[in-house]
Amino acid sequence: MTLKSPDQSLTATGLACRRAERMLFSALNFTLAPGQALMLRGPNGSGKSSLLRLLAGLLPAAEGTLLWRGREVSDDRAAYRADLAYLGHLDALKGQLLVRENLQFWADLIGATVPVENALAKVGLSPCADFPAQHLSAGQRRRFGLARLLLKPVPIWLLDEPSTALDANGQKLVLDLISRHQAAGGVAVISSHDDLAVAQATTLVLGSPARYADAGVGAGE
Repeated sequence: MTLKSPDQSLTATGLACRRAERMLFSALNFTLAPGQALMLRGPNGSGKSSLLRLLAGLLPAAEGTLLWRGREVSDDRAAYRADLAYLGHLDALKGQLLVRENLQFWADLIGATVPVENALAKVGLSPCADFPAQHLSAGQRRRFGLARLLLKPVPIWLLDEPSTALDANGQKLVLDLISRHQAAGGVAVISSHDDLAVAQATTLVLGSPARYADAGVGAGE
């Protein structure tokens, strides 16, 4: 399924985020065109997860604007949220339910267009489908999060440490899924301490000051 659209770009201008009395980052500017990714780097507490939550609409911006498809996200937050998938640190699993039942819950919630069985197979969880979720390993729990991404194709992926607890094969799976998402015209913002070789990606190192690895995006003065 293609996600490509001429106006499908995510643009941040002068974004700033404050938590309590601390300004985590400010004056962030970037534009992600279809097929592009932004890799977030930086030490713990530098604001990587907060930026992802801000982009997901879970935190307010202290300053700046965010545009999607050429319109401010604040004009229609529901439409924007329908176009994104957010993978955070929590595994969103109920331990007493079977793995299949957990994923079916999310499928029903978001109006999935991909069968649960297909999503489980793509992330290698078919053999665990009828296990209580409480028996999954940390790596399997992360694979479950990846399966949630596959239930319904959307153009924006916001991924917080998607390869955490995964072995080499799991990390290859993450790269393959991101690559397929990009090839379909999707954009991705990814926080990772692992050395994920994501194609068509610019790296943003959060800290003081924030800096970019190339001229594709930039921090404001």
